[in-house]
Amino acid sequence: MMLEKLHDHIIEELKTNTKTDIIFILTSILLNFIALGVNSLFASGTDWDPITDESIRTVSDYINFVLFMILIIIINSIVIFGLRRGRTSRSKLLGGLLKLYQDQDIAGYYDESLLSTYNVRYTLFMTAVISTGAIGFLVPLILMIF
Repeated sequence: MMLEKLHDHIIEELKTNTKTDIIFILTSILLNFIALGVNSLFASGTDWDPITDESIRTVSDYINFVLFMILIIIINSIVIFGLRRGRTSRSKLLGGLLKLYQDQDIAGYYDESLLSTYNVRYTLFMTAVISTGAIGFLVPLILMIF
């Protein structure tokens, strides 16, 4: 009975871990694309003064631009940290689950190669977050400079 409760608890922790990772990833990617759109719009200089034929930008425009850039860095750093912690937690939980299965002589039903598959998946998630963050940061910066 106690082993069943432990098993259920580990499974629930794994589900919570997965939900948290999904929230981290989606929030980061959504923010990166919003920042890309807002800052690209600003950087491209869509408002023009017809008399001087120059872009009209106010101090608050620059402040918003910089704040979005800082927000991209902060949020993506938090997400990467969270994903690393999630990967560590998942590895420990799955290791405990595998140990439980071994103790009960049912480890043959769980393929240990799944542990490395999860690590690859976390690497891909972090790559997606870093890539969208880099695009959200660099594209507006390039548009601003050129």
